[in-house]
Amino acid sequence: MKRILLLGGITEALAIARTLGPEHVYSLAGIGRVPSDLKCQVRVGGFGGAEGLAAYLLGESIDLLIDATHPYATQISANAARASQLTGVPCWALRRPAWQAQAADDWREVAGWAELIEALRPFRRPLFTLGREPLAHLDEIPAHQFWTLRALEACPGNERCEVIGARGPFQLEDERALFERRQIDVLISKNSGSAATEPKLQVARERGVAVLILGRPQLPDVSRHFSTVQALLHAL
Repeated sequence: MKRILLLGGITEALAIARTLGPEHVYSLAGIGRVPSDLKCQVRVGGFGGAEGLAAYLLGESIDLLIDATHPYATQISANAARASQLTGVPCWALRRPAWQAQAADDWREVAGWAELIEALRPFRRPLFTLGREPLAHLDEIPAHQFWTLRALEACPGNERCEVIGARGPFQLEDERALFERRQIDVLISKNSGSAATEPKLQVARERGVAVLILGRPQLPDVSRHFSTVQALLHAL
């Protein structure tokens, strides 16, 4: 039996971790809650870049590295690919497919924060679902806007921004209520491709609300790619 190091960060990673025995390792960056119902080992924290990860693979006799991190977690995916090259330990990646716009959608892709802020100017009540990134820009909120930020944990905002702590999966009716209560006129999202957070896109479609989508980053090539948990587990 090969010894696996699973790099987590998305819901699907937990589904994989629940199939692993005590000889395997599930690694989390430290954001969010650590599951308590796993048979495998759980490691929390970073590795010290690609070289540190490579040293861990060799030191712990890891036979297979699985990258099941978030599609926008570019640094850890780059480190995983590089560590695989340095050690010869194969790296498999779970890359969930991106969401696709439907006929009634008003999606506008933006490349980064500066482009996002420019596209946001005509709106008054944006809902950010990017995690904690917008917190660094609270002093830049235009006078005509009030921001709602949704992140894993609640934290202080300011007089023109409220931060909501919430974890998916999100239910359609709850998303409808949020959009109505806060009169959201634009949604800002990464294209994570997650079914757990997709209902917000349906509500935006129903209400004719524009969606500013951060373009997906290019991720490195690895030994094998999978688009579903089922396909990866079958290969294992």
